[in-house]
Amino acid sequence: MSQSAKSPNATAPELISVIIPAYNGLPDIVEQLDALAAQDSPPPFEVVVSDNGSTDGLADVLHAYPHRSRLRLRCVDSSATQGTPHARNAGIDAAQGDFLLFTDQDDRVHPGWVAAMSEAAREFDAVGGPIEVQTLNSPRVASWRIVPAPDERFETAYLPFAHGNNFGMWRHVVDRIGQFDEAFVGGGEDGDLSWRIQQAGMTLGHAPDAMVAYRLRTTMKATWRQALAYGRSSAQLTQKHRENGCPRRPITFNIAWNLRLLATNPLLPQRLSRFPRGLWVLAAGVQVGKATERARHEAAQLGGLVRGRQVLDLPTAHCGDWLGACDSGAHDAQRGDDAVDEIALAERRDSRRDA
Repeated sequence: MSQSAKSPNATAPELISVIIPAYNGLPDIVEQLDALAAQDSPPPFEVVVSDNGSTDGLADVLHAYPHRSRLRLRCVDSSATQGTPHARNAGIDAAQGDFLLFTDQDDRVHPGWVAAMSEAAREFDAVGGPIEVQTLNSPRVASWRIVPAPDERFETAYLPFAHGNNFGMWRHVVDRIGQFDEAFVGGGEDGDLSWRIQQAGMTLGHAPDAMVAYRLRTTMKATWRQALAYGRSSAQLTQKHRENGCPRRPITFNIAWNLRLLATNPLLPQRLSRFPRGLWVLAAGVQVGKATERARHEAAQLGGLVRGRQVLDLPTAHCGDWLGACDSGAHDAQRGDDAVDEIALAERRDSRRDA
């Protein structure tokens, strides 16, 4: 566990509430629930699934889930407002625990996750943990994401943050600073809450043994869509916290990044760029998403919100179509006639995660 200043929580939580926002999460959420049911020597905990309007029969599956009693499993309706932040907030309202843990429907917690987060809760107001991408993804897809080592936190140029699928906080944190900001519909609500915790003088620790396996987007088209959302939420986060000291990247940094992206773009032969194409798509999409959100913000200030957003969204749509063709070509080359079915399955999974 790491963090310079510690919080005087001398005792472990009496009851932990594991909150899972869900939207058409079958069958992945069953795998996540199985992982929670198989925890090693966990302290007392309950599981609250916050159903954000699923249409895949999730409620019936949860009602019949064989380990329902062991997990103290409950399902709450959060369909009034679409989005992960609202689903998490509805889960907070329904939770009975004094320590709140968050993970996602399509990931998988490691066996010691609950115990490690509970132990870290003794020392900090809020806690984050590491993620890994090897367990749930093919080697090809895993190469599309670089994550910190287990003992390293998620750092930014401003303050560290906890990843939303591996995060915990005492209820007194919510009582003091409020819940997740539902304005962050495309992501970023975890970074926002992490920063607000630290701005309020509370501690955000890191539990390196509380590992979560993270399921990545499996096509470049879906990765592009996710990257655009990441970029937009990153710019939104910077705009919200600028008055609190959050710096904006200097133009020289953006120029250097763009030059690197040009030098490693997927149009070059792989032997020349030596850069995984999915990783390039992620990095490029984040940059485009940031630029889009900044332009939208500036256009809004000038009274041209709709026009500014529409002009910038045109090329992103064309990029998504082109990347979809790249996915088809890559799968055809590697797997033959089964590629169409595999891509269709991947797109169904990825589309529900982006909804």
